[in-house]
Formats: sequence, C-alpha cells, structure tokens
Amino acid sequence: MIDVDRERVMAYRIAVQGLADRSGDRPADLPVLDLGVQEYTPDSTRVALAARSGAEPEDDRLITVWAARGAPHLHRRADLPALVEQLWPVGDDDAAARIRSGQIPEAAPLGVRAFTVTAEAFREVVTGPIPRGEASTEISRRVPAELTYDCRSCAARHIAGNVWQHAGLAGGVEVVSRGKDAMLGPIPDAPAIPAANRGIDRLIETYLRFLGPAGPGEVAKYLGSSTTAIKAVWPSTGLTEVRVAGRRAWLPASEVAVLESAPDPRGVRWLPPMDPLLQARDRDLLVPGRERQKEVWRILGNPGALLVDGEVAGVWRARMAGRKRVDLTVTTFGRLTPEQVTRVEEEAAQVARARGVAEAKVIHE
Repeated sequence: MIDVDRERVMAYRIAVQGLADRSGDRPADLPVLDLGVQEYTPDSTRVALAARSGAEPEDDRLITVWAARGAPHLHRRADLPALVEQLWPVGDDDAAARIRSGQIPEAAPLGVRAFTVTAEAFREVVTGPIPRGEASTEISRRVPAELTYDCRSCAARHIAGNVWQHAGLAGGVEVVSRGKDAMLGPIPDAPAIPAANRGIDRLIETYLRFLGPAGPGEVAKYLGSSTTAIKAVWPSTGLTEVRVAGRRAWLPASEVAVLESAPDPRGVRWLPPMDPLLQARDRDLLVPGRERQKEVWRILGNPGALLVDGEVAGVWRARMAGRKRVDLTVTTFGRLTPEQVTRVEEEAAQVARARGVAEAKVIHE
C-alpha cells in the first residue's frame, strides 16, 4: 500500500487524461476516449477534445451514444461491441438501482427485463432517422406500463427518460442531434442486445485508470448503480490499494508508477461542463470547499471549469458575439497572477477553435 496526497492524485489524473501536454493525435486516438466524453452542451465534447489535442476535433471514427448513466457520450465506434456488454446490468439489483425513480416507482422489480424490453423496442422503432419525441411515443407503447408515467401536459404516457437512455446503446441507437430538433438514428452494424454483462471488471478498471485512485462508491455513482452492486463485482486482482489523504482507494497496478511520477501540472485548460476530469465522484478532492463545488456542479446549467496549474481555479460561461467571436466570462475563486491571466487569455483561442470561430474574448468578473 502507498500513501499519496490530493495534489499527487490531481497530477496523476491530469497526466493520464492528456491535459498536461496537448498532443497532435486525432480525437479518436486520445486515451481518454476509453472512458468517453460526455456531451453536455452542443460544443462541450469539441472543447474537451481541443483541451487535449491540437488536431481538428472532427473524427468520423467517433459516435455519440447514451452510455454511462444513460448520458450522451462520445465514444469510438470500434469500442461499442465491448462497451454495450460492459454497461449492461450485472443483475436485477444493479438494474433496479440504475432505473430507480420516483417517476416510475413500480419499475425496479422488473430488473434486467426493463433493459431488455426497452432495447428490443428501440430495435423495432429506430430503423432510420427519427425525431426523439416520435421515438419516445412509439417505444412507450411497446414497454410495460411500469416503465411509463402520465404526462399531464400532453395527456399521454411516456417511458421514463432514465430507462430508455440506459437501454439506448443496447437498442442500437445513435444520438444524432439534441435540443429542439433532437434526432435519433440506428447505429450501423450495431452490436446485439447482451444476454448478460461481460467486462464489468474492465469498466471498473477504466474508471480507476482515469479517475482513480477511487473505491466502489465512486464507481457506483458514476454508473448510476449502488455501492452494494459494484462491491459484489469488484476485481479481486490487478488493483493496488492506495491511501489518499488517509482514505482507502484503489488504482490499477499498472498505473502506480505513473501516479508516483506524474509531473506537477503547469498550464491552463478551459474545461467544458462535465469534462472527463470533472466526472470523478470524489468532489471534495477535485474542488475542496462546498461553496466552490456548488459553483462547478449545479442542479441545472453547469458552467465550464478553468484549470490553472493543476487546480480548478474558477468557472466560465460562453456566449456567441456574432458569427466570428465567442465571449468567455470567467469567475475565479481567487486572484490569479498576471502571468496566469496571460496564459488564460492565450488558451482561450482553443475554445474558439473548438467552436469554429475566429476569436475568443475573455471577460473577467
């Protein structure tokens, strides 16, 4: 067992996620795609990739699917056959935890069947590009009533969003677009609906590799499952126990040397809302102080985070100013040095590049 402090953990995560040095790799070649990059706002995945790669953000080897927690994530197309089996519930208790909701209180006893019937319904309905609302209506007619709820505004029963998004990847569905004109489509050569989970140990290892050292509780929250369910499938080999500021955690044994040798981070990165670095569930480690955490992770409308020399130093929001400029309003948690301010403003050009505009103007609040 080894002991490390939070600064060493931050240095490790920044290094393995490709935030220490911007590479020239095309997006699909970035290691962080093993974990996936959540799409929170229309350009958030592009900004996350630009923080790690100097290459153009477009890469036809990538696809947006509902993945961890049923949230839309950018993944490699080639990884989908393994990913769909890794994300499949490991049993009825795991399935019940993932779909438990006050909106559909009678759904939990269905367990894995809730995932199977919803995935089968997707295969019947999404045979070509289809508006999300139309797909929801048709799928709601095909699943057990326990998975649906009364929608007063449109006088109909709808399948709960957490259920169908958790089952979307197994249903062979691609998230084509979001927002007002949200569209779904069939994944070309989609992997089959799993008969059982395969590879949960590899999925746990992937989380620990990019967001560790961590324990079953953090992995469970990331997947939307329960600590009990994840403890039952926790890998018995290949992990090393690590003490993080006295807290028990684990890291893949292959990554211990990187944890111990990762350089102290220097530099600035503009991270979008729900960037992979912000996906770790030990938020006290990522951003010490509850008031600052409330600024980074909001109930609705998360801002981006400003990473300065290894620390989340503030938050930011973007607004287009015409067609050629994006205004970035920054609120820092403390005073930056003049040299740090210069680097913040220089790095803003990467946000402009990701959003396809010529200029970024930084507005300091």
